Amino acid sequence: MALEQNKEYFNNEAAAYDAKHAKTLDRIVEEIRARLDFIGVDWVDEDTGAGNVRLLDYACGTGVVSRALAPYTTQCVGIDLSENMVAQYNARAENQGLARDEMYAYQGNLLDPNDPDPREFSSFDFQLFDIAVVGLGFHHFDDPALAAKRLVERLRPGGVLLILDFLPHGKIADDSHAASHTITHHGFSEEQIKKIFEDAGAGQDFALETIGVAFNKATEERPEEVRRQVFIARGTKD
Repeated sequence: MALEQNKEYFNNEAAAYDAKHAKTLDRIVEEIRARLDFIGVDWVDEDTGAGNVRLLDYACGTGVVSRALAPYTTQCVGIDLSENMVAQYNARAENQGLARDEMYAYQGNLLDPNDPDPREFSSFDFQLFDIAVVGLGFHHFDDPALAAKRLVERLRPGGVLLILDFLPHGKIADDSHAASHTITHHGFSEEQIKKIFEDAGAGQDFALETIGVAFNKATEERPEEVRRQVFIARGTKD
């Protein structure tokens, strides 16, 4: 049920998503780019283009993480449940003059417990990434631990798993809002995230930082707002 609710909600949000959240998304891009050393990938040289870095952006949405890291990679591959989000991702990449082999997204699901290697994502094109990222999608997943394992499986040895999501927060009380029905986890503690990384096989050099982005949600019942602070966590595949 959550899967279909997520897909329906984000399909409906896709066309207006970037404009609606422009300031926050721009800030997220800045915060990610300020932490290239923290992330710890041997990035492509922005001036010379030397190097080779392939990025998997899962639950990619319109591509905010891909856009943040595109200057330092050779290829960004997005995957999302929502075909409308995928369409927005690809339209933005095309508008930036990026070729399909530089940045392109696909509609699909890597998290079906009964399908560990979906046929449409079984080719080499979807394996041996240098970095796999989920940007603010973890709290929508039924099983974040499974998500981490599935993504680590697609990393090369020494590749990096990167997660941006929320620290623990109160439940948003506005059940009338469509987004509230897509949320399955009300944030994650550092201990929870560290265990998820370790169990997935990416616990090496684990680190977590809070970043200068927070989401505030007020309702009539809770005018004091629920503050959701964003963290960024990384770990290297063992």
